[in-house]
Amino acid sequence: MSTLLEVDDLRVNFPTRIGQVQAVRGVSFSLGRERLGIVGESGSGKSQTGRAIMGLTPPQAEVTARTLAFDGIDLLAAPPRERRALRGKRIAMILQDPKYSLDPVMSIGRQIVETLRTHEKVGKAEARDRALAMLEAVQIRDPKRVFDLHPHEVSGGMGQRAMIAMMLIAGPQMMIADEPTSALDVTVQLDVLGILDRLVSERGMGLIFISHDLRLVSSFCDRVIVMYAGKVVEQLKASELRDAKHPYTRGLLNCMPRIGFERHPLPVLDRKPEWAV
Repeated sequence: MSTLLEVDDLRVNFPTRIGQVQAVRGVSFSLGRERLGIVGESGSGKSQTGRAIMGLTPPQAEVTARTLAFDGIDLLAAPPRERRALRGKRIAMILQDPKYSLDPVMSIGRQIVETLRTHEKVGKAEARDRALAMLEAVQIRDPKRVFDLHPHEVSGGMGQRAMIAMMLIAGPQMMIADEPTSALDVTVQLDVLGILDRLVSERGMGLIFISHDLRLVSSFCDRVIVMYAGKVVEQLKASELRDAKHPYTRGLLNCMPRIGFERHPLPVLDRKPEWAV
């Protein structure tokens, strides 16, 4: 399996009045044409890892790495113009909540067309046809009607599908999905995951799936990275998540309810200082 992304010793620091905040500390992993899950509690550095790969960290952040390369391109050495050309065309990112990710004053169709025409020289008619086809591909029943709607006029699940369509319209090779189902109910979650699974398989993409839901990641992804306090504490196959060795991963698994077992109250994670070292 060819490697799309190589990350070695990635660090993201934010200067503050009281000193440096180390959001990401020495993260290393590689990604092929597979589904890689990154899990951990809020504040563990999952989203900042994804944003650093995309080049979307705030200007004041300090991003360093021994290696941060996509398909042989050194992302840290690449000029801003090249990074912008990569974003959307070859690397895409689905953000957590479409209410805050989609432009509220532009129609959904116009936003998808704008993304396509930014990266490809196509006419308005062809761009519209391709946008409608992509809306249909993400299982929106009436794409012509949704094309002209604004984000506030659609449900959360439909908004997330529109966001996926916008990210896929230019045919990226790699996608980062930052908790794309956390704001959705369970049945819509399954629909969105099914769409992602089918499109990733059909297009041979690499997917980084960021989530705090261990059960979801174990059933959807091929491999799992567990992060705590900005560090990777464990990497393993998703099918082997139940056999995790690190006490933090074991603690997260133990906090989940289980059908058929009476456990009240649920155990609370007992954090150890040495996990963050």
